[in-house]
Amino acid sequence: MTISKLMMMAGALMIAACLLAGAPVLAQGGTNGDAVEAAKEVVSTLIPDAGLKFVGLGLGLGLVVMGGGRGIGNIGSSAVESIARQPEAVKDISAAMLLSAAFVEGATLFGIVVLFVGIFTVA
Repeated sequence: MTISKLMMMAGALMIAACLLAGAPVLAQGGTNGDAVEAAKEVVSTLIPDAGLKFVGLGLGLGLVVMGGGRGIGNIGSSAVESIARQPEAVKDISAAMLLSAAFVEGATLFGIVVLFVGIFTVA
């Protein structure tokens, strides 16, 4: 099994776990504070130890940063290869590369913010 398949399976399992853990919270009625308390209760029943929660959040943070780095690396390598093949299109390729890298960086920053919010609400 290759690393990319393993990472895809791990990501799918993480998404499934988040969806399964969030279902009881979404079924709750009441105010927003009640939903936050219900979410904390669901998380504490799934993972009782706070240390394990921080380990999971740290792993998630690492995966987010690694994914963003790989995405920007792929964009950069493709841009350099394209410029090597067609040097007269440097400006167009550079503009597309910067726009794509900004989108990847934005998604990475969003993931980091979500994980830090998770760190401070779980503890």
